[in-house]
Amino acid sequence: MPASSAVPTVRPDPSFRQEVERITGLKIAPCFHCNKCSGGCPVSFAADFAPNRIVRMVQMGMRDAVLRSATIWLCASCETCSTRCPNEVDIAGLMDGLRQMARREKVLPAIPEAPLFHEAFLSAVRSRGRVYELGMLARYRMKAGDLFRDAGLGWEMFKRGKLRLLPGGVRDRKAVRAMFKKGN
Repeated sequence: MPASSAVPTVRPDPSFRQEVERITGLKIAPCFHCNKCSGGCPVSFAADFAPNRIVRMVQMGMRDAVLRSATIWLCASCETCSTRCPNEVDIAGLMDGLRQMARREKVLPAIPEAPLFHEAFLSAVRSRGRVYELGMLARYRMKAGDLFRDAGLGWEMFKRGKLRLLPGGVRDRKAVRAMFKKGN
């Protein structure tokens, strides 16, 4: 068999599940893989692994595959998975924790631009208390080096009243900033 078609050896890290549970404060061991989370996930069509597969991979110690996966970055944090779980496993919280771990360990994700979008999103919320789409996308596209890539889509959204030119805000931005400080 040629070396290029050989299946790579995966060396599991048995401590990965415990590390994830310690860092996130979540228990994922109770997951028995009923697939309810994946059945309700609105972004699973675009993910490389369904949410229940990510949980299983964490349980199996597949650190590298999990932290490099597109799934953790594509998660919309809508909490449908967490709501549907019969064992109350907070999968949305798990995905957030895995993104933080990947960033901290400087792991290159399957979608290289994903951390840039994630940072632009968090920066928009941190500064205004909510997302100002136009500003967030401009920041993201500048960092990605492709400022006008979505210009046509943006114009269509603006024409339909789905994109505001001026940002909105929240009443208590200090409270939002305090949440971010507490999280760091």
